[in-house]
Amino acid sequence: MAKHGYDSGRLNLPFVGICTFGKYPYIEDWDQIDADVAVMGAPFDFGTQWRSGTRMGPRAIREASTLFSFGHAGAYDFEDDVTYLDPAKVTIVDIGDADIVHTDTIQSHANIEHGVRKMLQAGALPVVLGGDHSINIPCINAFDDQEPIHVVQIDAHLDFVDERHGVRYGHGNPMRRAAEKPYVTGLSQIGIRNVSSTAKDGYEDARSMGSDIQSVRHVRKMGIEAMLKRIPEGARYYLTVDIDAFDPSIAPGTGTPSHGGFMYYEVLELIDGLAQRGEIVGMDLVEVAPDYDPTGSTSILAAQLLMNSIGRILHHRDV
Repeated sequence: MAKHGYDSGRLNLPFVGICTFGKYPYIEDWDQIDADVAVMGAPFDFGTQWRSGTRMGPRAIREASTLFSFGHAGAYDFEDDVTYLDPAKVTIVDIGDADIVHTDTIQSHANIEHGVRKMLQAGALPVVLGGDHSINIPCINAFDDQEPIHVVQIDAHLDFVDERHGVRYGHGNPMRRAAEKPYVTGLSQIGIRNVSSTAKDGYEDARSMGSDIQSVRHVRKMGIEAMLKRIPEGARYYLTVDIDAFDPSIAPGTGTPSHGGFMYYEVLELIDGLAQRGEIVGMDLVEVAPDYDPTGSTSILAAQLLMNSIGRILHHRDV
């Protein structure tokens, strides 16, 4: 039988096969994680205040990521003259999704936390696909037995509400919950703008609890290098990226879009610089709601940013 253009094996093209993140191997048994990076979905959106739909984010990001499934060659960036994600040097696995129990925030968050702990115990960099931003709360909880971390948030909203309508674990609360942790040494909150989910006293609370708050316009005025210098050097960073940090012109698929946001390279250069300034030890990307973007560009943006961020994190660890 003819082999139709290849010598052995399968082509494994983006539009065929099982849809894992980047078409990397799926690991069902969380006690068998053996990789540099482990990706987990957290399809949870009970924490949203207005438009739901981010529960479909992990699936959409995975599907979009197949566009960047680089096969056996890695991802060569001619501007940097670096091959990122070289399969001879880098191992990435997809461990599936945390179990989400319908309407049960506490148990769902506990299940997300369990997954992150398993990744950390395996020595893998945890990368979590949201889901709304409340999924950051269990992600940060999982670091309670690790060395201290500095949280870097790229977001349109401060997410520093202590409690609203009795809610303490929604998508407006995660940075407040993080700041309360004794092992969180501070927060860099970048991209915050316009009408926020946090009142003025929340900003005052955030600053008093160790936050440095900078808007998109602040960052553009000072430049990426100056922004990076505001972040403690040599620290262990947990990076949380809300897709609404980007301008809705390129990321409309989110529940709380906010005009005046970042463009792609601004955020990539910030993450690249952060990976050189210290060690990124965990990451989540949240608030992709694919039903609000029929073009799929928001999910593609999320997948592209994740692929490039993982590549740069691992590259700078080896330099």
